[in-house]
Amino acid sequence: MNRDDFPPPEPSAEPAPEVHSGFVARFRNYFLTGLIVAGPIAITFYLTWWFVTWVDGLVRPFVPIAYRPETYLPFGLPGSGLVVAVFALTLLGFLTANLIGRSLVDLSERLLGRIPAVRAIYRAMKQVFETLFSGKGSSFRRVGLVEFPSPGMWSIVLISQAPNEDIAERIPGKEEHISVFLPCAPNPTTGFFFYVPKSRVVEVEMSAEDAATLIMSCGVVQPGSSDPQKRLAALAGMAHAAQAANASARLPEPAKVD
Repeated sequence: MNRDDFPPPEPSAEPAPEVHSGFVARFRNYFLTGLIVAGPIAITFYLTWWFVTWVDGLVRPFVPIAYRPETYLPFGLPGSGLVVAVFALTLLGFLTANLIGRSLVDLSERLLGRIPAVRAIYRAMKQVFETLFSGKGSSFRRVGLVEFPSPGMWSIVLISQAPNEDIAERIPGKEEHISVFLPCAPNPTTGFFFYVPKSRVVEVEMSAEDAATLIMSCGVVQPGSSDPQKRLAALAGMAHAAQAANASARLPEPAKVD
């Protein structure tokens, strides 16, 4: 039997895995792109809805039934409690701006100051709210770096004020200290508060909002990433890296030479 009598070999079916892998890679890229677009929007709407419903639940018991929207509508009106809270706080601020309002506030503060357990909490919360919302103080508006928790490891801290004379006199050493708050990731509302020598704090040009974003994202979102040009450049770099990874995955492995 001659070799010509045998049927020709069938073509190899090796390109099929490349088509399959290419489809999977494109599907994955499209899915991740959709997740990047829809994820922040969904989380933003969810947190906004949670805050509105939380405020409504707090304010609704204080609103008479005759003035509630659901009394006259077949459905509830989300956000009505938030509107009432905004107007109530604005009216309270207007009333406390005159002499009678300030007298009433001073009277209530003196009454709270006579309760031992409540006095410390009220004074601390008042100082925190005045610092955060008055816009006059400089606490927690400066960002710095501290070598923590071990040498060679640096953590982001929010710089506060210097300790008072009583605490400063009891801190060992003659170097000037400053109080800092070290937020924890991914929840920046928890962390560590400590006094550190002022010379060991490296102040950086970064806002407190950018620092909180950097901590909550665990370093994924860097300061300045909200710039559209930088965002497009980062996305383009990710696309090129994904293409290069897919191309390298499709390359055949080199034959081993004994």
